[in-house]
Amino acid sequence: MQESDAVPTDAPPLGECRAVIDIGTNSVKLLVARVHGTLVDPIVEKGNQTRLGEGFFATRRLQPAAIARTAAAIVAFRDEARTHHPARLRIVATAAAREAENQAEFLEAVRPAAGDGTEIEIITGPAEADLAFRGVCSDPHLARRSLLVADVGGGSTELILGDSGLRRFSRSFPIGAVRMMESLRPPESPSAGDLQRCRTTLDAYLVEHVVPSLREAPPAGFPQPLEFVGVGGTAAILACIVHGLERYDRSRIENTRLTSDVLSDLTTRLWSLSLIERQRIPGLPPERADIVLTGSAIYEALVRVLKLAALRPSTRGLRFAALLDPQ
Repeated sequence: MQESDAVPTDAPPLGECRAVIDIGTNSVKLLVARVHGTLVDPIVEKGNQTRLGEGFFATRRLQPAAIARTAAAIVAFRDEARTHHPARLRIVATAAAREAENQAEFLEAVRPAAGDGTEIEIITGPAEADLAFRGVCSDPHLARRSLLVADVGGGSTELILGDSGLRRFSRSFPIGAVRMMESLRPPESPSAGDLQRCRTTLDAYLVEHVVPSLREAPPAGFPQPLEFVGVGGTAAILACIVHGLERYDRSRIENTRLTSDVLSDLTTRLWSLSLIERQRIPGLPPERADIVLTGSAIYEALVRVLKLAALRPSTRGLRFAALLDPQ
C-alpha cells in the first residue's frame, strides 16, 4: 500500500493551495492540499522512509547518513510541492529532531534543503499532540465525537482526549515504533517469547506512566462513549493489512474498526512471520515490515491496557492541521 501521488476529484478546485513537509523519526512526508474553511482536500500525499532516528535512541545523536537521507527527501518534496504553486510551504520536525543532542548540527544540514528562507519548525510534544487532534477533527464525521486520539510515531506517542473538536487533555510519551524496535531489537524471525517480552515491556510502561496520566484528565462530565482513533502510518497500515489493500483507499481505511481481538490476532500473526514473509503481505509496504512489529504491539497494548473497544484508524493528523493553521 502506497500513499496516493494524486487524489482525483470530480469537484472543481476550491480554496488556497498549501503544502507541508513533516520530518518524523521514521519518515519524511509531504501533503499538498487545497484548504477551504476547515476542510482539507488533498492533492498529493507522499512519504519517504529516511529513518532519521536510526541509531539515535542509543546515542541521543542523529547520525550523519540519516541526516543526509532526510535532507535529500526534503529537497525532493520541496521541489514537488513547488510544482503546485502553494501559497505557503510549512516544514515541521518531531520527536527525533527535538530530542537530539546535536539538534543544531541537524538544522544546519537541512536548512539549505528547505530553500528560500523557509524555517524548519521543531515542534514540542504538546504542540504535536494538538496538531494530531485537530487533524483528526478535520474529518466531519469525528468533529463532534468524544475522542481519545493516539498518534504513534517513530519516536513518541501522543495521547489526546477531547470532545466536539475541543482538546481537553494531551500528553506526549517517549514510546514509538522505531524507539521500541531499537530498544528490544527483535530478530528478523521473532519467536513467541520475543512477542511476550514486547507485550510485557509495553504493559508495564502503560500501567506506570500512561494510566496515571489519563487519570489526571477531567473525567467528570466527560461524554461517553469514547471513540479511540489512531493516526499515523501504523494505524493506516494495519487497516490495509486487514483489507489486503494494494492501493491507498482513505474511505476504507477510515471506516475500519480493529477490535481488541483483531489487533491481538494481527499482532500475533505479524510476530510469527519472518521479515521476508512480512514483506509479502498485501497492504504492508515492504520497507515498513520491520517496525510494523512494534507499531502494532503499541496499538494492541493501548487497547488492552486502557480497556478500549476498538481502534479506528484516521489518515488525518498533524499534516492536515498544519495546513489549517493561519500564518
